[in-house]
Amino acid sequence: MNIPRNNRLDSLIFDNVSLRALPIDPETKNERRQIREAIHALLQPTPCPDPQIVAYSRDVADLLGLDEATCESRQFAEVFAGNQLLSGMQPHATCYGGHQFGSWAGQLGDGRAINLGEVIAADGSSQMLQLKGAGETPFSRTADGLAVLRSSVREFLCSEAMHHLGIPTTRALSLCTTGRSVWRDMFYDGNPKEEPGAVVCRVAPSFLRFGHFEILAARRENQLLKQLADFTINTYFPESAALTDERERYVHWFAEVCDRTAALVVHWMRTGFVHGVMNTDNLSILGLTIDYGPYGWLDSYDPEWTPNTSDSGGRYCYRNQPPIAQWNLIRLANAILPLIDEPAPLENCLQGFAEQYTRRAEAMTASKLGLKTYAEPLATSLFSFLGQVETDMTLFYRALADLPRDDLRANALVDTLYRPDVDALEALQVWLDQYARALKNQGIEDAARRQAMNANNPAFILRNFLAQEAIDRAESGDFAGIHALLEASRRPYDPLPKDSPFNRKRPDWARAKTGCSQLSCSS
Repeated sequence: MNIPRNNRLDSLIFDNVSLRALPIDPETKNERRQIREAIHALLQPTPCPDPQIVAYSRDVADLLGLDEATCESRQFAEVFAGNQLLSGMQPHATCYGGHQFGSWAGQLGDGRAINLGEVIAADGSSQMLQLKGAGETPFSRTADGLAVLRSSVREFLCSEAMHHLGIPTTRALSLCTTGRSVWRDMFYDGNPKEEPGAVVCRVAPSFLRFGHFEILAARRENQLLKQLADFTINTYFPESAALTDERERYVHWFAEVCDRTAALVVHWMRTGFVHGVMNTDNLSILGLTIDYGPYGWLDSYDPEWTPNTSDSGGRYCYRNQPPIAQWNLIRLANAILPLIDEPAPLENCLQGFAEQYTRRAEAMTASKLGLKTYAEPLATSLFSFLGQVETDMTLFYRALADLPRDDLRANALVDTLYRPDVDALEALQVWLDQYARALKNQGIEDAARRQAMNANNPAFILRNFLAQEAIDRAESGDFAGIHALLEASRRPYDPLPKDSPFNRKRPDWARAKTGCSQLSCSS
């Protein structure tokens, strides 16, 4: 269904289904508090002195039926920085809890996110508009609810980059500066400084998280837990909703959440994405990537790498993302157990997650190598090599696709190694000889292999140092780097020219530079 629009903001149609279906806290003061027997808390965004548009996503604007003139208007900046409400908007924050770094943290909630309302998109879908960084909410605890430009640039760009990579994700409509300075201690080391403030408008069918269910179970608000589960199933999981048996419906829904989560994490692993803070409050019930904080992308393949300075033990490192996803699903299973009263069906779903992840991961690995079927010894030896010899993951797979099967020479891949030496090239040649035999055994020709590999291995990823270069320019008032990265992210599988600034290994200066090697949750 396509809805005709005149492309003006006041033509947006809001249908705030979740506010009608789920209870709202009766207290209307925007003050810190514990919220009971409610999902939503009403509030108003905090006005900012001078909102200015930095960038917007043409693709998301098209989804919402907004044209270029509208997105570049003063009203657009006023609305999506939090200064003005459109007819039908009902600003609110939601209550959820979560396990953070493995420990129960109690009530958390939208401390910096303010939902504006659910808009009917041009294709007829329902999309929640949410401002991140627009001020305090009842869940802000000791924080100010604001966001700074550096983290907002990263969230805006990565939301769109992930979508075009084919990874389920929340989207980003716009990035605005606020004209307000925000104090932040980036690494929590007692050295705060003023930074420019910003607001991102995030877009998704729903921002429901595992933690929304956990907080209700922890408080034994079982009737509301059932109400939330029924709403979620009826609104977002039609196959589960079609089942007539209530218990079967809940189990089918949980199985679908497990399956979506498995598919999501396989995509992360395929592209070298590390979320960085996989707490249960940061996992979407819809299987979307949500909350772009201290994330990062693998430059050199390092399974132990985590971008988050708070993750000193490596709990959320690249290698651990699949088991942590299952750990989080176990927490969700415990939360919804009162709806089923028997753990065995949920345990079966969790076993299904492991099986689905393994099956999908093996198929993904085969596709990255252009193989018809997964070859475990070949994959194991490749990952061993990549882990021992510092190799640029993105450049390696793309360059490998271009090599002819009958002439797989290590020297042709030398530019993908960070510190090539004789031993490294000899080890690579041993693997390439194995790879050539596998290609011949599976009857794979070069053209088909190249097509399959290039469809699964992006040429462009939002490398940390590229984002940081754009942030450095933006903080001095030059937003051209943001626009260039946004445009490049729209076609990540297209070949890049050899002289493209986006087609290069991580430079040495970025190994230890703030924002490139590791990041904090400060934003």
